[in-house]
Amino acid sequence: MLRQLSKMRGSDNDEVDAADDGAHFLEAEAADIMCCASCGIAEVDDIKLKECNDCDLVRYCSDECQQDHRPQHEAMCKERVAELRNEILFRQPESSHLGDCPICFLPLSIDTDMSMLQSCCSKTICRGCVVANIVCQRDKRQDPTCPFCRKLLPNTEEEANKNVMKRVAANDPAALSGMGRQYSKDGDYDVAFRYWTKAAEMGDVNAHYHLSLLYQEGKGVEEDEEKELYHLEEAAIGGHPFARYNLAIKEGDNKKFDRAVKHWIIAANLGYDESIQALKDLYKDGLVSKEDFAAALRAHHAAVIATKSPQREAAAEAMQS
Repeated sequence: MLRQLSKMRGSDNDEVDAADDGAHFLEAEAADIMCCASCGIAEVDDIKLKECNDCDLVRYCSDECQQDHRPQHEAMCKERVAELRNEILFRQPESSHLGDCPICFLPLSIDTDMSMLQSCCSKTICRGCVVANIVCQRDKRQDPTCPFCRKLLPNTEEEANKNVMKRVAANDPAALSGMGRQYSKDGDYDVAFRYWTKAAEMGDVNAHYHLSLLYQEGKGVEEDEEKELYHLEEAAIGGHPFARYNLAIKEGDNKKFDRAVKHWIIAANLGYDESIQALKDLYKDGLVSKEDFAAALRAHHAAVIATKSPQREAAAEAMQS
């Protein structure tokens, strides 16, 4: 900020004056933050100020002052809330919503055929570790157990369902989300909505994604674009590449290509192939720079390679044979 202020002047003396003015401005700004935005009282001794409920721009000494100041602050507050939301929304997640396999600690592939959800403990385990566990126990003539919790694997679908219901009763978000998927497959969207809502409240990213689809298609609920967008954003923030891709589509439909490109780059960095294709098309149209497209290609390749291992490759070959 001081550097920008100094560039507004022509001479050396003017630059010094500008720097001084900038320092005074910052001091005044800091003083404002330590004072109630409505009555101006300073935070001293037993007077404690609290931030605005929505933004981080102002502080108040009481609820009454906050209420009185609302008309003056409302527009600035909404703008700052949008800025804070975008900072979170466009932050690159460290991994996809699936995270790492709890056995080999390698990132799980976003291809869900390459992993399995265990009914006994609700852990998602890569196929490589599942197959390796089966082979090891078979060679040792041991009873088959879960690779993670070591509970005996169910012999029937009925036993597996009992395991799932135990996890549901324990309010396991992954189990709740799985029940939502099952009811959705059966066409019972009302019950699916209830399970996904509960799972989403507990932080399940997949549940947020599926809720966005219900609100988009009006299944089990009334169509609601605002709620659809909210759940898409929550899923995208949690690292869901499909949700991120859908957000990019929405932004593109609204001609907000700069935001669409950001979403597609983030999804590509998580290893999502369709985002690479979308960026390729935009690159051909001149909407993505050569540097950004090349960086996305490298990040996409790195994300895909990170999910591979000899054990997983062997499991994939076994599945195809």
